Amino acid sequence: MTTAPLSNRLYGPRGWACIAVFAVILLVVFPVLNLVVTPDSPFHVSAYWITLLGKIMCYMMVALAMDLIWGYTGILSLGHGLFFALGGYSFGMYLMRQIGADGQYRVNMPDFMVFLDWKEFPWQWTGSEHFWWCALLVVLVPGLLAFVFGYFAFRSRVKGVYFSIITQALTYAAMLLFFRNNTGFGGNNGFTDFKRILDYPITTPQTRMVLFVITGTVLVAMLLLARVIVTSKLGRVLTAIRDAESRVMFSGYNPLWYKLFIWTLSAVLCGIAGALYVPQVGIINPSEMSPANSIEIAIWVAVGGRGTLIGALLGAAIVNGAKSWFTMAFPEYWLFFLGLLFIGVTLFMPDGVVGLLGKIRNRFNAQRAPAALEKAA
Repeated sequence: MTTAPLSNRLYGPRGWACIAVFAVILLVVFPVLNLVVTPDSPFHVSAYWITLLGKIMCYMMVALAMDLIWGYTGILSLGHGLFFALGGYSFGMYLMRQIGADGQYRVNMPDFMVFLDWKEFPWQWTGSEHFWWCALLVVLVPGLLAFVFGYFAFRSRVKGVYFSIITQALTYAAMLLFFRNNTGFGGNNGFTDFKRILDYPITTPQTRMVLFVITGTVLVAMLLLARVIVTSKLGRVLTAIRDAESRVMFSGYNPLWYKLFIWTLSAVLCGIAGALYVPQVGIINPSEMSPANSIEIAIWVAVGGRGTLIGALLGAAIVNGAKSWFTMAFPEYWLFFLGLLFIGVTLFMPDGVVGLLGKIRNRFNAQRAPAALEKAA
């Protein structure tokens, strides 16, 4: 029995063509339009758009992680904002150390520590001057928290709405903790006013473009990794757990380790997204852990279409693109629009945008088939 090549199993020719087009736009078109084309040209892409698109791509990574755990495994998490923020804080410590003595107080410590009259860095900042250590923390901190929490939750067979409520309580408790000044993470102001990354000025157009390209590349890598998982035997077991966990147990599989693996991986992906988000947006604070943000992540996936991967990416792009426009044009109506959008998707598009597009395509093909048969006859 021969198996299909991995490339064919992941996507067909049309799918790989779309990825290739995205790569060309990411690696060639945007750098040229931002760095080469002059600002007075109508084809120039400003730094604002580079930052906005980079931020949206980070959100798309989070949506992809949520789709793995919710869309394919049936576990609704309302705490993914916590993992996203932990990754941001882990890398934010390195960015704060890169400020050096260029802060307001001209002391080789973050301004908030000087203001609080701290004489030395707290223990959790040990090694934060090293890029590699903070990059490791980006993976370890959300990964270890998710592993420990998930082990006890899944071993106790906590599921459904109870699991969602517990994850929401977890992120809310973490938000309250990070709001405290004595935690050493800047209190309600968090980390901001970054100056450099790897000793390069963080606000230059070249650095911004490098971060943008890295974000897009990581997004594609995450998409391919997720596609490898969902098209493998592991993915089939996860889908079976979503549809009938008791039957999976009767078939000799232990759902605990499958759920724990995908749960931990999902948290790590969120942490990486948070680490890429912070240097581009320029701030990370406890508000990123608010339960409302985690609920919004679930809305992104619902809007795009659960269990499709591409739908999660589309949902994150659509909702956050609309949010950017609404918060500038009609800021007081954004939450009303978001609520109506979620209700509308639940009632009229239960399969999301991807499901709606699939129905339209199937209807079009059904209408075209009789005409093709008559023509052949």
